Amino acid sequence: MIQKFSISNDPAMYEAWPDVVLTGSGKLVCVFSECTHHGNRDYTRIMLSDSGDRGRHWSPKRPLTEGTRGLPYYYNCARISRLRDGRLVVVVDRIPADGGESRAARAENVLYFSADDGESWSGPVGTPLCGIVPDKLLELENGRRIISAHHHVNGKLAQFLRYSDDGGESWSDPVTVGLDPALNLCEVSILPMGKGTLVAFLRENSAMGYDCKKTISHDNGETWGPVIDFPLPGCHRPVAGFLRDGRIFITYRFMQGGKGWLGAWTQNFFGALTDRESVLALRRDESTARIMPIDYDRSPLSDLGYSGWVQFPDGELYIVNYIVDDALDKGQIRGYALRPEEFAL
Repeated sequence: MIQKFSISNDPAMYEAWPDVVLTGSGKLVCVFSECTHHGNRDYTRIMLSDSGDRGRHWSPKRPLTEGTRGLPYYYNCARISRLRDGRLVVVVDRIPADGGESRAARAENVLYFSADDGESWSGPVGTPLCGIVPDKLLELENGRRIISAHHHVNGKLAQFLRYSDDGGESWSDPVTVGLDPALNLCEVSILPMGKGTLVAFLRENSAMGYDCKKTISHDNGETWGPVIDFPLPGCHRPVAGFLRDGRIFITYRFMQGGKGWLGAWTQNFFGALTDRESVLALRRDESTARIMPIDYDRSPLSDLGYSGWVQFPDGELYIVNYIVDDALDKGQIRGYALRPEEFAL
Protein backbone atom coordinates (compact mmCIF):
# COMPACT_ATOMS: atom_id res chain seq x y z
CA MET A 1 0.00 0.00 0.00
CA ILE A 2 1.30 3.46 -0.94
CA GLN A 3 0.95 5.98 1.88
CA LYS A 4 0.69 9.67 0.96
CA PHE A 5 1.83 12.65 3.05
CA SER A 6 1.73 16.42 2.61
CA ILE A 7 5.18 18.00 2.63
CA SER A 8 4.12 21.54 1.71
CA ASN A 9 0.84 22.98 0.40
CA ASP A 10 0.86 26.77 0.38
CA PRO A 11 -2.24 28.17 -1.37
CA ALA A 12 -0.41 31.42 -2.09
CA MET A 13 2.43 29.76 -4.02
CA TYR A 14 3.03 27.31 -6.84
CA GLU A 15 5.32 24.71 -5.24
CA ALA A 16 7.08 22.27 -7.54
CA TRP A 17 10.19 20.36 -8.70
CA PRO A 18 11.27 18.70 -5.43
CA ASP A 19 14.13 16.40 -4.51
CA VAL A 20 15.04 14.61 -1.28
CA VAL A 21 18.09 13.25 0.52
CA LEU A 22 18.58 10.96 3.52
CA THR A 23 21.20 12.36 5.90
CA GLY A 24 23.68 10.35 7.95
CA SER A 25 21.55 10.95 11.05
CA GLY A 26 18.46 9.50 9.34
CA LYS A 27 16.72 12.81 8.69
CA LEU A 28 15.04 13.57 5.36
CA VAL A 29 15.73 16.94 3.73
CA CYS A 30 13.47 18.01 0.88
CA VAL A 31 14.36 20.88 -1.47
CA PHE A 32 11.83 22.43 -3.85
CA SER A 33 10.87 25.62 -5.67
CA GLU A 34 8.14 28.11 -4.88
CA CYS A 35 7.08 30.51 -7.60
CA THR A 36 4.17 32.52 -8.92
CA HIS A 37 3.18 29.75 -11.34
CA HIS A 38 4.70 27.11 -13.61
CA GLY A 39 4.14 29.56 -16.46
CA ASN A 40 5.13 32.70 -14.55
CA ARG A 41 8.52 33.07 -12.88
CA ASP A 42 8.44 36.74 -11.94
CA TYR A 43 9.02 35.44 -8.39
CA THR A 44 10.93 32.29 -7.39
CA ARG A 45 12.72 31.00 -4.30
CA ILE A 46 14.28 27.66 -3.37
CA MET A 47 12.88 26.21 -0.14
CA LEU A 48 13.75 23.44 2.31
CA SER A 49 11.76 21.23 4.66
CA ASP A 50 12.92 18.48 7.05
CA SER A 51 11.43 15.33 8.51
CA GLY A 52 12.74 13.38 11.48
CA ASP A 53 10.06 10.67 11.35
CA ARG A 54 10.60 9.11 7.91
CA GLY A 55 8.46 11.67 6.07
CA ARG A 56 5.28 11.36 8.08
CA HIS A 57 5.52 14.96 9.31
CA TRP A 58 7.53 17.87 7.88
CA SER A 59 8.85 21.15 9.24
CA PRO A 60 7.50 24.46 7.91
CA LYS A 61 9.36 25.40 4.75
CA ARG A 62 12.29 27.79 5.03
CA PRO A 63 14.33 29.55 2.34
CA LEU A 64 17.65 28.40 0.91
CA THR A 65 17.93 31.30 -1.55
CA GLU A 66 16.72 34.85 -1.85
CA GLY A 67 13.43 35.60 -3.54
CA THR A 68 13.93 36.82 -7.10
CA ARG A 69 11.15 39.36 -7.63
CA GLY A 70 12.71 42.29 -9.52
CA LEU A 71 16.02 40.49 -10.04
CA PRO A 72 17.53 39.72 -13.47
CA TYR A 73 17.31 35.95 -12.93
CA TYR A 74 15.06 33.29 -11.47
CA TYR A 75 15.68 29.91 -9.82
CA ASN A 76 14.32 26.79 -11.45
CA CYS A 77 14.94 23.16 -10.42
CA ALA A 78 17.10 22.26 -7.41
CA ARG A 79 18.62 18.83 -6.76
CA ILE A 80 20.16 17.60 -3.51
CA SER A 81 22.70 14.87 -2.73
CA ARG A 82 25.02 13.73 0.05
CA LEU A 83 28.76 13.63 -0.43
CA ARG A 84 30.98 10.90 0.97
CA ASP A 85 32.23 13.28 3.67
CA GLY A 86 28.65 13.65 4.92
CA ARG A 87 28.00 17.13 3.60
CA LEU A 88 24.84 17.91 1.67
CA VAL A 89 25.02 19.75 -1.64
CA VAL A 90 22.25 21.44 -3.62
CA VAL A 91 22.71 22.36 -7.27
CA VAL A 92 20.22 24.75 -8.84
CA ASP A 93 19.93 26.49 -12.20
CA ARG A 94 19.69 30.28 -12.19
CA ILE A 95 18.08 31.41 -15.46
CA PRO A 96 18.19 34.92 -17.00
CA ALA A 97 14.79 36.56 -16.64
CA ASP A 98 15.05 38.16 -20.09
CA GLY A 99 14.03 35.22 -22.21
CA GLY A 100 13.69 32.42 -19.68
CA GLU A 101 14.34 28.90 -20.92
CA SER A 102 14.99 30.23 -24.44
CA ARG A 103 18.24 31.54 -22.91
CA ALA A 104 19.12 28.17 -21.34
CA ALA A 105 22.66 28.31 -22.72
CA ARG A 106 23.21 31.37 -20.51
CA ALA A 107 21.77 29.80 -17.37
CA GLU A 108 24.21 29.39 -14.47
CA ASN A 109 24.34 26.42 -12.10
CA VAL A 110 25.31 27.22 -8.53
CA LEU A 111 26.03 25.05 -5.49
CA TYR A 112 25.06 25.32 -1.81
CA PHE A 113 26.68 23.19 0.91
CA SER A 114 25.64 22.11 4.40
CA ALA A 115 27.88 20.40 6.97
CA ASP A 116 25.15 20.01 9.63
CA ASP A 117 22.45 17.92 7.93
CA GLY A 118 20.80 20.93 6.34
CA GLU A 119 20.49 23.18 9.37
CA SER A 120 22.74 25.86 7.84
CA TRP A 121 24.08 26.44 4.35
CA SER A 122 26.98 28.16 2.59
CA GLY A 123 26.94 29.46 -0.95
CA PRO A 124 26.16 30.09 -3.65
CA VAL A 125 29.32 28.69 -5.22
CA GLY A 126 29.48 29.29 -8.94
CA THR A 127 30.27 26.61 -11.52
CA PRO A 128 31.05 26.92 -15.25
CA LEU A 129 28.15 24.59 -16.15
CA CYS A 130 25.57 26.28 -18.39
CA GLY A 131 22.08 24.91 -18.93
CA ILE A 132 18.87 24.15 -17.07
CA VAL A 133 17.26 21.38 -14.97
CA PRO A 134 20.50 19.95 -13.53
CA ASP A 135 21.01 16.39 -12.40
CA LYS A 136 22.15 15.74 -8.85
CA LEU A 137 25.82 16.43 -8.22
CA LEU A 138 27.34 12.96 -8.48
CA GLU A 139 30.43 11.75 -6.66
CA LEU A 140 31.91 8.67 -8.32
CA GLU A 141 33.85 5.90 -6.60
CA ASN A 142 37.14 7.41 -7.83
CA GLY A 143 36.23 10.79 -6.28
CA ARG A 144 35.27 12.50 -9.54
CA ARG A 145 32.34 14.91 -9.27
CA ILE A 146 29.91 15.38 -12.14
CA ILE A 147 27.34 18.10 -12.78
CA SER A 148 25.05 18.03 -15.82
CA ALA A 149 22.41 20.22 -17.50
CA HIS A 150 20.89 20.81 -20.94
CA HIS A 151 20.41 23.64 -23.44
CA HIS A 152 19.65 24.16 -27.12
CA VAL A 153 22.14 23.43 -29.90
CA ASN A 154 21.04 24.26 -33.45
CA GLY A 155 17.40 24.30 -32.40
CA LYS A 156 17.45 20.97 -30.53
CA LEU A 157 17.91 20.23 -26.83
CA ALA A 158 21.17 18.52 -25.91
CA GLN A 159 22.66 17.29 -22.63
CA PHE A 160 26.11 18.25 -21.33
CA LEU A 161 28.24 17.63 -18.25
CA ARG A 162 31.39 18.91 -16.62
CA TYR A 163 33.53 16.90 -14.22
CA SER A 164 35.99 17.78 -11.48
CA ASP A 165 38.82 15.61 -10.14
CA ASP A 166 39.88 18.07 -7.43
CA GLY A 167 36.76 18.42 -5.31
CA GLY A 168 35.23 21.18 -7.40
CA GLU A 169 38.23 23.51 -7.44
CA SER A 170 38.32 23.25 -11.23
CA TRP A 171 36.04 21.74 -13.85
CA SER A 172 36.51 20.10 -17.24
CA ASP A 173 35.43 21.55 -20.54
CA PRO A 174 31.85 20.63 -21.48
CA VAL A 175 31.29 16.97 -22.40
CA THR A 176 28.39 16.08 -24.70
CA VAL A 177 26.24 13.38 -23.10
CA GLY A 178 23.36 13.31 -25.58
CA LEU A 179 22.93 15.19 -28.86
CA ASP A 180 20.88 13.98 -31.82
CA PRO A 181 19.57 16.21 -34.65
CA ALA A 182 16.28 14.27 -34.64
CA LEU A 183 15.66 14.41 -30.88
CA ASN A 184 15.31 16.82 -27.98
CA LEU A 185 17.41 15.27 -25.20
CA CYS A 186 17.26 16.72 -21.70
CA GLU A 187 16.67 16.24 -17.94
CA VAL A 188 19.31 13.57 -17.45
CA SER A 189 19.63 11.14 -14.55
CA ILE A 190 23.12 9.63 -14.55
CA LEU A 191 23.46 6.28 -12.80
CA PRO A 192 26.96 5.05 -11.83
CA MET A 193 27.21 1.32 -12.51
CA GLY A 194 30.74 0.75 -11.13
CA LYS A 195 34.18 0.33 -12.70
CA GLY A 196 33.90 3.54 -14.69
CA THR A 197 30.57 2.73 -16.38
CA LEU A 198 27.77 5.30 -16.24
CA VAL A 199 24.30 5.16 -17.79
CA ALA A 200 22.49 8.43 -18.58
CA PHE A 201 18.68 8.27 -18.75
CA LEU A 202 17.18 11.14 -20.74
CA ARG A 203 13.81 12.77 -21.38
CA GLU A 204 12.93 13.22 -25.05
CA ASN A 205 11.07 16.53 -25.27
CA SER A 206 9.32 16.53 -28.66
CA ALA A 207 5.88 16.08 -27.01
CA MET A 208 5.34 12.85 -28.95
CA GLY A 209 5.31 10.43 -26.02
CA TYR A 210 8.59 8.85 -27.10
CA ASP A 211 10.48 6.30 -25.02
CA CYS A 212 13.01 7.23 -22.41
CA LYS A 213 16.44 7.45 -24.04
CA LYS A 214 19.73 6.31 -22.61
CA THR A 215 23.41 6.46 -23.44
CA ILE A 216 26.38 4.70 -21.84
CA SER A 217 29.89 5.81 -20.85
CA HIS A 218 32.72 3.43 -19.96
CA ASP A 219 35.28 6.07 -18.95
CA ASN A 220 33.68 7.86 -16.00
CA GLY A 221 31.70 10.22 -18.21
CA GLU A 222 34.39 11.49 -20.58
CA THR A 223 32.83 9.98 -23.73
CA TRP A 224 29.36 8.62 -24.47
CA GLY A 225 27.90 6.06 -26.86
CA PRO A 226 24.85 6.15 -29.15
CA VAL A 227 21.38 7.08 -27.96
CA ILE A 228 19.31 3.94 -27.23
CA ASP A 229 15.58 3.52 -26.59
CA PHE A 230 14.65 2.27 -23.12
CA PRO A 231 11.12 0.84 -22.62
CA LEU A 232 9.57 3.61 -20.53
CA PRO A 233 7.13 5.27 -22.95
CA GLY A 234 6.36 8.96 -22.44
CA CYS A 235 9.16 9.33 -19.87
CA HIS A 236 9.84 12.82 -18.53
CA ARG A 237 12.39 13.68 -15.82
CA PRO A 238 13.65 10.17 -14.98
CA VAL A 239 15.29 9.75 -11.56
CA ALA A 240 17.26 6.50 -11.40
CA GLY A 241 19.05 4.74 -8.57
CA PHE A 242 19.96 1.36 -7.11
CA LEU A 243 17.82 -0.34 -4.51
CA ARG A 244 19.56 -2.16 -1.68
CA ASP A 245 18.82 -5.53 -3.30
CA GLY A 246 20.63 -4.56 -6.52
CA ARG A 247 17.58 -3.79 -8.64
CA ILE A 248 17.21 -0.36 -10.26
CA PHE A 249 14.29 1.97 -9.56
CA ILE A 250 13.26 4.91 -11.76
CA THR A 251 10.56 7.50 -11.02
CA TYR A 252 9.21 9.70 -13.81
CA ARG A 253 6.35 11.72 -15.21
CA PHE A 254 4.32 9.95 -17.89
CA MET A 255 3.66 12.35 -20.77
CA GLN A 256 1.60 10.72 -23.51
CA GLY A 257 2.10 13.46 -26.08
CA GLY A 258 -0.41 15.27 -28.24
CA LYS A 259 -2.10 18.65 -27.99
CA GLY A 260 -2.07 20.83 -24.92
CA TRP A 261 -0.13 21.78 -21.84
CA LEU A 262 -1.24 21.82 -18.19
CA GLY A 263 -4.23 19.58 -17.69
CA ALA A 264 -3.87 17.96 -21.10
CA TRP A 265 -0.91 15.59 -20.84
CA THR A 266 0.48 15.56 -17.33
CA GLN A 267 -1.77 13.47 -15.09
CA ASN A 268 0.31 10.40 -14.20
CA PHE A 269 3.38 9.78 -12.06
CA PHE A 270 5.01 6.37 -12.46
CA GLY A 271 7.75 4.24 -10.98
CA ALA A 272 9.61 1.49 -12.80
CA LEU A 273 11.63 -1.47 -11.62
CA THR A 274 14.41 -2.79 -13.85
CA ASP A 275 17.78 -4.54 -13.59
CA ARG A 276 21.44 -4.14 -14.42
CA GLU A 277 21.30 -6.25 -17.58
CA SER A 278 18.42 -4.20 -18.98
CA VAL A 279 20.10 -0.91 -18.18
CA LEU A 280 23.34 -1.96 -19.90
CA ALA A 281 21.61 -3.56 -22.92
CA LEU A 282 22.35 -2.04 -26.31
CA ARG A 283 18.85 -2.55 -27.76
CA ARG A 284 15.34 -1.80 -26.55
CA ASP A 285 14.20 -5.41 -27.01
CA GLU A 286 16.96 -6.57 -24.66
CA SER A 287 15.57 -4.49 -21.78
CA THR A 288 12.67 -5.03 -19.42
CA ALA A 289 10.88 -2.75 -16.96
CA ARG A 290 7.96 -3.28 -14.61
CA ILE A 291 5.93 -0.03 -14.51
CA MET A 292 3.67 0.97 -11.63
CA PRO A 293 1.39 4.03 -11.13
CA ILE A 294 2.29 6.05 -8.04
CA ASP A 295 -0.12 8.99 -8.27
CA TYR A 296 -2.75 10.56 -10.52
CA ASP A 297 -3.53 14.28 -10.74
CA ARG A 298 -7.28 14.97 -10.72
CA SER A 299 -7.03 18.72 -11.29
CA PRO A 300 -8.27 20.13 -14.63
CA LEU A 301 -4.93 21.99 -14.57
CA SER A 302 -2.93 18.89 -13.69
CA ASP A 303 0.87 19.22 -13.46
CA LEU A 304 3.18 16.76 -11.74
CA GLY A 305 6.03 14.33 -11.98
CA TYR A 306 9.41 15.85 -11.08
CA SER A 307 10.60 13.74 -8.21
CA GLY A 308 13.30 12.40 -5.95
CA TRP A 309 13.52 9.32 -3.77
CA VAL A 310 15.55 7.54 -1.10
CA GLN A 311 15.51 4.10 0.50
CA PHE A 312 15.81 3.51 4.24
CA PRO A 313 18.05 0.72 5.62
CA ASP A 314 14.98 -1.43 6.32
CA GLY A 315 13.96 -1.25 2.63
CA GLU A 316 11.13 1.29 2.74
CA LEU A 317 11.15 3.79 -0.12
CA TYR A 318 10.26 7.44 0.31
CA ILE A 319 9.43 9.48 -2.80
CA VAL A 320 8.80 13.21 -3.18
CA ASN A 321 6.80 14.61 -6.07
CA TYR A 322 4.93 17.76 -6.99
CA ILE A 323 1.28 17.61 -8.01
CA VAL A 324 -1.68 19.99 -8.34
CA ASP A 325 -4.60 17.60 -7.61
CA ASP A 326 -6.79 18.99 -4.78
CA ALA A 327 -4.82 22.25 -4.76
CA LEU A 328 -6.75 22.82 -8.03
CA ASP A 329 -4.54 25.51 -9.63
CA LYS A 330 -1.40 25.50 -7.46
CA GLY A 331 1.41 22.98 -7.21
CA GLN A 332 1.98 21.23 -3.88
CA ILE A 333 4.72 18.91 -2.62
CA ARG A 334 3.65 15.39 -1.69
CA GLY A 335 5.50 12.44 -0.15
CA TYR A 336 4.93 8.70 -0.66
CA ALA A 337 6.04 5.78 1.49
CA LEU A 338 6.03 2.25 0.09
CA ARG A 339 8.00 -0.96 0.09
CA PRO A 340 9.49 -2.72 -2.94
CA GLU A 341 6.94 -5.52 -2.47
CA GLU A 342 4.34 -3.07 -3.87
CA PHE A 343 5.97 -3.63 -7.26
CA ALA A 344 6.30 -7.40 -7.13
CA LEU A 345 5.51 -9.96 -4.43
